[in-house]
Amino acid sequence: MGISQYIKEIGRGKDGARALTREQAADLFGQVLDGTVSDLEVGAFCLAMRIKGETPAEMAGFLDATHARMHRVPAASRPVVVLPSYNGARKLPVLTPLLALLLAREGLPVLVHGTATESSRVCASDVLAALGVPPQTHVGPIAPGTVAFVPTAVLCPGLARLLDVRRVVGLRNPAHSLVKLMNPVDGPSLIVGSYTHPEYAVSMAATFELTGANALLLRGTEGEPVADPRRTPQMDAFRQGLRVPVQEAQTGSLARLPELPTAIDAASTAAYVRDILAGRLPVPAPIEKQLEHILRETGSS
Repeated sequence: MGISQYIKEIGRGKDGARALTREQAADLFGQVLDGTVSDLEVGAFCLAMRIKGETPAEMAGFLDATHARMHRVPAASRPVVVLPSYNGARKLPVLTPLLALLLAREGLPVLVHGTATESSRVCASDVLAALGVPPQTHVGPIAPGTVAFVPTAVLCPGLARLLDVRRVVGLRNPAHSLVKLMNPVDGPSLIVGSYTHPEYAVSMAATFELTGANALLLRGTEGEPVADPRRTPQMDAFRQGLRVPVQEAQTGSLARLPELPTAIDAASTAAYVRDILAGRLPVPAPIEKQLEHILRETGSS
């Protein structure tokens, strides 16, 4: 059918655009993921949504289309913790691998998924590879107590292609929000969602509520799903879509700062993670708090 009829609705500018229903959004996004529309239509869709912004119903429809086409990770004997890693590090070390390995040490299966969206940042996948966790080439079960990194292209090739549009047009599109909300697991799981700006906290929370997700939402380190090691952020749990505040944001001046690596490259970050896992350095308190909440939400504490 094409998506021109949808572009006419969403492409009327910030004030004139009309929101799609969940069903319409699923149809539109499904065609984009399937690659049955032209590059021009994909570009028009991305720009129109960038101007208009997604409603929770539209994002839920995009998720419906994605989940229907995704290679799902099989259920495990314990809930799988899902860590979407798409931002990487620019100023601070990317400590998503540390959180993943701490969770695995507690016996949980951990799925890290992502792809590089900016060539100038250090990716969690680079740090994981330095720690002996290579990217998976196919989707399979994740054993309790282990970490698997699955590239987005392995989970859903169409979604990876849409993320790459940013390299051409220079702007993010709905896929960049969707990957932090989607659930690649076919069974019990907990999504750890993160945001960079307050407006995304509102939209992500509304989508988790609408889709009945089990999730933990926080303002992560540079958009990564791990707490800033210097200051504990607010954290909200979602239990089948019901929002429950579980952690207040730390306020006031900091008494002390954690010891962090002076360089943010993959090798330096991996060495820092090894020191913490070996007990030579303490786990930063905000990450320790996040770990406790995840264990509680997965019934592991």
